[in-house]
Amino acid sequence: DLELHLQRCQQLSVTVLTDHQDLSNTELKTITNSTAPQQYRIRAKLRTYKPQKLHQSVKLHCSKCNSLQEVPDRDDFDFILRGSAGAAPNPELHNASWYESVTWTTQDQKQREIAIHFVKHDEMLQHPEDTLLMIEGGTLKEIWKLTKRFKCVIPVRSTEDDLELLDLSAPFLLQGNVKYYGCKQCSTPKPVKNLSSIAAEQQPSWEPTEIAQVLGIELLQYVFIMNFTLVDETGALNAYLFDY
Repeated sequence: DLELHLQRCQQLSVTVLTDHQDLSNTELKTITNSTAPQQYRIRAKLRTYKPQKLHQSVKLHCSKCNSLQEVPDRDDFDFILRGSAGAAPNPELHNASWYESVTWTTQDQKQREIAIHFVKHDEMLQHPEDTLLMIEGGTLKEIWKLTKRFKCVIPVRSTEDDLELLDLSAPFLLQGNVKYYGCKQCSTPKPVKNLSSIAAEQQPSWEPTEIAQVLGIELLQYVFIMNFTLVDETGALNAYLFDY
């Protein structure tokens, strides 16, 4: 557990970074006065680290514009879904040549209309574990139930003449327990019907990178980021960890 490890590091008088065993220890003052890039082995104390809570270290990164953003929380996604559930699915968009649609009305007080569009391959439905589906009007709870059974779930809404993705503040794709997001700045969302090109492949794999590409989405990657302040008797050094 990294968080526990970092707490222990703060309690110890000295922490040794054991990489570069072939190098002798270098004082932090020497490192800060040197030009990068160099390789050093240091002996230092961990003064502080950020963020304090480990889950806050996970961010979303766009490799195209190099932006970083917070991972939206569950409430943000739920709010967007509730907003899109207000509009009834357009029946004229049901049962296209490349997907088969099922609709029903919920028995709760709001009596929401839900539509699920199962993407076909060779005019046949695939096994659930190989299936991509699109859902209109579903709640967060209903979507998570679907992700446990089907390979990919894409939340959509109806327009007059096509299905479209929700606001990119929401994940454009869910696969298992992973939510995939697109960069608002770099994405140019294309019509959802472009997914039919993947369905026409010999063996559709429904890989997130391929789905993102045909939908005009610049895929954001989950990254792990931390800041450390290391000190010795000669000075301080800020260390920045960035990893996929």
